[in-house]
Amino acid sequence: MMSSPKLEVRNLRFDVSDEVPRYWHGGKRAVTLFFDNLSVFFPPGERFFISAVKAHAGQVHDENLLEQTRAFCAQEGIHSREHVRYNDMLRRQGYPVEAMERRVERLLARVTRMTKPSGRLAATAALEHFTALLAHYLLSDDRLLDGAHPVMAALWRWHAAEENEHKAVAYDVYRQTGGGYIERAAAMMIATVIFWAKVFEHQLRLMWADGILFSPREWYALFRFLFIAPGGLTRLFWPYLDYYRPSFHPWQLDNRGLLEAWKAELETSPSYEQGLVDRASPGFSG
Repeated sequence: MMSSPKLEVRNLRFDVSDEVPRYWHGGKRAVTLFFDNLSVFFPPGERFFISAVKAHAGQVHDENLLEQTRAFCAQEGIHSREHVRYNDMLRRQGYPVEAMERRVERLLARVTRMTKPSGRLAATAALEHFTALLAHYLLSDDRLLDGAHPVMAALWRWHAAEENEHKAVAYDVYRQTGGGYIERAAAMMIATVIFWAKVFEHQLRLMWADGILFSPREWYALFRFLFIAPGGLTRLFWPYLDYYRPSFHPWQLDNRGLLEAWKAELETSPSYEQGLVDRASPGFSG
């Protein structure tokens, strides 16, 4: 099995001020709202992930994996903070973000009440696979953020890179603490249905709030972006199915080259160098 790369905790702050255009993805309304849609999930989702992983930390005796769990929690904590700020921007723009976040929080609270700790960790590993695949897709094709406002493009590429960097942590904790195949496969099947149902619900609510819910033009633009050009989410179907193999491991999809390319971008891109991103203290720990 391929070893995971060393995780880095990068305490970046993104200037998601009111200067960011409402339709920051090159003026494309429904496409912008799809990214905004995903952002609503992250603060409650990442708190759930951190809790699920921390609940098993006492059962992890591999020092390297313990170090990775600490970095995982720190990265997810920073992601949550930045998406809280992102969602505050959406709230100021008049979107029903608070109500949407409450619905996600209630859903995750029900999952917490109805499942045992291993089930919550299995759900975390499944959802981390989803986010890693979407992040891999985003990093692998620059056209997906073509025309996007530089702050938002930088934020999404940073988040995508770190989701791939820590994509195996929850899975490895699950396996090393006795998690089995049937539970993780069942968790993925349930997570798949719930996740995409919630994504569709969020898209409907945001497009309704924006007055474009019944616009064939906007729905076609979104469909084209997601499934036709520039490459289509359909190419993630087989990597998604890989999760159901008993021998699966997240790093069997080796995208270290994409991570290294992004690290070079972090050091040289104006989006990170010219004040669009504030590099605060690197010692942030959660």
